[in-house]
Formats: sequence, structure tokens, C-alpha cells
Amino acid sequence: MLYIYIYIYIYIYIYIYIYIYRWMGCTTLIIQVEETMSTDQSDIEEEKIKQQYAQLLTELPRAVGSFGTHLHLYKGSWLPPPVLLAAMLMQTHFKHRSTDIFLSSFMKSGTTWLRSLMFTILNRSRFDFSDHPLLRKGPHECFPIVDLFQSTDYPISDTEDLSFPRLFASHFAHNVLPASITDPSSGCKFVYVCRDPKDVLISTWKFIHKMTPKELPQISLDQVFQMFCGGVMEYGPYWDHVLGFWKAALESPDKILFFKYEEIKRDPEAHVKKLAEFMGMPISVQEEDNGMVKKIVEFCSLEHLTSLEINKIGAQRFSSGHVVPNHAFFRRGEVGDWKSHLTKEMKDQIDGITHDKFKGSGLTIGATPK
Repeated sequence: MLYIYIYIYIYIYIYIYIYIYRWMGCTTLIIQVEETMSTDQSDIEEEKIKQQYAQLLTELPRAVGSFGTHLHLYKGSWLPPPVLLAAMLMQTHFKHRSTDIFLSSFMKSGTTWLRSLMFTILNRSRFDFSDHPLLRKGPHECFPIVDLFQSTDYPISDTEDLSFPRLFASHFAHNVLPASITDPSSGCKFVYVCRDPKDVLISTWKFIHKMTPKELPQISLDQVFQMFCGGVMEYGPYWDHVLGFWKAALESPDKILFFKYEEIKRDPEAHVKKLAEFMGMPISVQEEDNGMVKKIVEFCSLEHLTSLEINKIGAQRFSSGHVVPNHAFFRRGEVGDWKSHLTKEMKDQIDGITHDKFKGSGLTIGATPK
């Protein structure tokens, strides 16, 4: 009991001094004391979450993912351990702002392209195309991905100093994200992009090949296909991920802008204008007359981005143990590339699952409704 009385005495002592110094006008000391107390409380909460996380890892269903690492089933999504920890830390440590804008997607659905477009749209009056940040750093370095928020390598606190509106990227399913930001009352907005699952599968398979060391055996297309169809893949199942955001977009269309990759490819200029409007940065008549929309589309095109030296030899460091070469994020970006890889049986199986999963939702992607 003695340590409890000591603890209470110390806090009473601190608050008495806060009161006295506030009365004396010594605000600097007050701020320092209050910040220290806030930091201490945050550290205590973080330690509790890490303890809960360690316990969860022993309880949650486990499987091997497409990258050969363990995944855990958390709120219906298969997540790698570091990503699971980030999801838990975000629940209590992320301080959202009503102006925050999130780019969400299942992995390999066109995120790199959309990152470039959103960053360029937001900063078009700030940076000239001849001296643009995207000429010096990869699209994934332009704004943070919340899936890797940690206390050390990728701290959440670093986001508090970002300029308004803040841009974030995420592969988290809608129900994995904190309710504090998905609730319509939060003011936060989401841009969601989905893609034909057959192209997602092939793009994922090719990305795994790029990330697998040469001395290790490559995963086969059939292996990735089985994982994908079974839903046991990083952030999977794919269909649940897409449906979660689709349903949320139907309920709150002013909060979630739902894009299909294939439609953006078909008419990128129209979608850039729609994206700018949604982000609260509409393209003015003067800008349109001066060719701004076309400039943004050409600057962020796959052809231009892949030609940049930074995307040929540069790399994105997400953490000390997670460094990805920029070129790995780029491939062909074509619609229907799956035709060069999937058998008719594979194509029919994915289309069948897509039809069954999306039946009655009003959403069609890739598969032709029966």
C-alpha cells in the first residue's frame, strides 16, 4: 500500500505546482510538466497494447502467407505480426484530424499510381513540375502508410506535424481501421481503389518474385492462386476487403470515393477532376484551360514515373528491416494482363467466387454477372 500513497503524493505535488505556476504566469514550466505526464501516460498505454498484442499472437488463428511469413486472423483479415501491432497501436495512439484523407486499397490494386495522383493534385500550386518532389523520391515516400505505424522506426507521432490536409495510405480493411476515423462524424475522407481480382493476383505474384532473394525458391502461380482463392493472403480475403469499403461508400458517399482501376485507366482526366473535387481542391476553369489536368495525368503516368532515376535505383525504407526498391512497385499496370498467365479454369474459378461474393451488392468487378 505504501507505493500507492507515494504515487498519489507525487501527483498531488505536481498538480499543486502546476496551479501555483499558472497563477504566477510560468506557462513554460506548466507545459513541460503536462507534456511529460502526457508522454508517460502514452508510454504506459503503448506497453499495455504490446502486452495484449503478445497475448493475441498466441490465441489468433495462424497461417503462412504468400511471402512465406506467418499471418494472424484479426477482425476477419489475415495480417503479418508487425501490421497487426500497428493496427492495435493506431486504435489508441493515432490522433485524426477532420481534414485527413486516406487512400485505401487491397494490395496491388493501383495504389502507387493513386498515391502519385493524390500527392500531385494536393500540391499542384506548391510545386512546379520541373522541380517536383516526385522527381527526387518515390511515390511511397510522399505520404505515410498507417499499416506500419510503430513506436520506433515509423512512429505515429511523426504525423502530427504534417501540413493540412494530411494524406495517408492503408491496406487495412474498413473494419480494422479505428472507428474514430471511419465514423462519418470524424470528417476524415477515404479514396478507395479496387481492381479486377485476376489482375490483383498476377500483380501480387510478380511482386513476390521481385521481393524474394535469388537464393530462395520462387513461389509458383498455382500456390498464390490457391492462397488467393482461399482468402489466406496478406490483408485477405480480397472480396471481403472490397465489399467492406463498397458498403461503407454506399452509406456515406460524401466520405468515401470508390474507384475502379479499370475506369481510371479508361478516362484518367475525368477521374483526376473527380478526385480533386472530392479532396476539396477542385480544378478551376483557369487551370483546366491551361492544361493542368493533362499535365497531372502525364506527370503521374506509369511511363513517366518508371523513367525517373529515383524509381530505377532508389528504395523506400519503411523500417530497419523493411526496405523495398522503388522499381518493385512498378510493373505493366495494364488491364487484363491476367490473360497472359491464368488458365481458363483459374479464370472461371475467380470469376465464380467474385460473382457469388458480390451477388446482391450492386458491385461488379472483373466477372460478368450471370
